[in-house]
Amino acid sequence: MARMKELPLSEVYQMIEPGPVVLLATADRGRANVMTMSWHMMMEFTPPLMACLVSEANHSFAALRRTRECVIAVPARRLAATVVKIGNCSGADVDKFARFRLRTARADMVKPPLLADCIANLECRVADARMVRRYNLFVLEVVKAWRDPKQKNAKTLHHRGYGRFAVDGPVIRLKSAKP
Repeated sequence: MARMKELPLSEVYQMIEPGPVVLLATADRGRANVMTMSWHMMMEFTPPLMACLVSEANHSFAALRRTRECVIAVPARRLAATVVKIGNCSGADVDKFARFRLRTARADMVKPPLLADCIANLECRVADARMVRRYNLFVLEVVKAWRDPKQKNAKTLHHRGYGRFAVDGPVIRLKSAKP
């Protein structure tokens, strides 16, 4: 049997990264912002609830806390370079929508814009903020969802740490109790 090697605690997140890299759009005081985020998870199906961790150090944190709404946009692999650039600068210093020529569309139920070039957009409202003070963890309820029908087989990005990303792989089907 092979011997296991100790994994540094600073690398644990690379093993457990929960899902695709997403873009979190906020709008506060007449100004929209967007940030790259990969620390999120689904919590419930109906109503759709998800949790996301937004560091207090991020410019988006204050906007999300104050307005209690956002858009979670799922970018495809073709936007990878832009997604990384969005994550490497602060909305406090730059208008990311202008700098990265992000195309937007108006959301129906929240003020932040949809990102038109993404696979999907989820309009969200903060459902529970009790863990924000202690963990920077927001529980969001998806109140409206959109998808781009032209991006049927688009591949998503998955953060692997330190500038490394995996791209969504082949889909397999296994027997399930539900379709």
